[in-house]
Amino acid sequence: MSDGAWNAVKSLLPESSVGRPRTLSMRQILNAIFYVLKTGCQWRQLPRDFPPWTAVYYYFRRWRRDGTWVRLHDTLRARLRQRLGRHKHPTAGCLDSQSVKATATPGERGYDAGKKINGRKRHILVDTLGLLLVVLVTAASVQDRDGARMLLRHLPGHCKKLRKIWVDGGYSGRLVAWVASRFQFVLSVVLRPKESRRFVLLPRRWVVERTFAWINHSRRLSKDYERLMTTSETWIYLSMIKLMANRLA
Repeated sequence: MSDGAWNAVKSLLPESSVGRPRTLSMRQILNAIFYVLKTGCQWRQLPRDFPPWTAVYYYFRRWRRDGTWVRLHDTLRARLRQRLGRHKHPTAGCLDSQSVKATATPGERGYDAGKKINGRKRHILVDTLGLLLVVLVTAASVQDRDGARMLLRHLPGHCKKLRKIWVDGGYSGRLVAWVASRFQFVLSVVLRPKESRRFVLLPRRWVVERTFAWINHSRRLSKDYERLMTTSETWIYLSMIKLMANRLA
């Protein structure tokens, strides 16, 4: 991490819970975690320049379980939005999914018949800047509409000001009415022109596609290597933490 990126996150990390100073550098711990994210290497293959892999993994898992990563991510997003002249709570967003192959690691997976992918599906909701609001990882066999229902049922508090969410045609139908009857926001379906047979940059929809491209820059996320879906979600939050920390530097 650069000095600026470290300054953006260091005050947001939890203090030691045992009442004594830490012997390891938290900056080096984060550098090691981001190294795994970027290169996709196994924990045990971390270079010796970093702290012991057991210590790095300890903090990764501990902060996943206690919600530190999500809190850090949400704080950075609010600060970046405010720096860009936006309110910290967005009023509009974009929702989409991405199916990725899963490795032989034991864990829940499924087959996406439309994409012909055996693996998992990432459902993400982003704001109009492309910054992540919430992510849900499911088996790839879960339909987009069903995944959207699961994600929207558990929206965090920072989504309370949402009034409109743009989606593609895969989310049309009963889901639109279901959302309108339960939430303060509406789904706006952006359809591809019927006469178009080539790639078309759809208005509003390109924002979420760009977020998927940002996520895919991390080799750890090129496939789903994780046993637990919550771990998969954590890596996605970490990819956005790194991006936002660099922008706030």
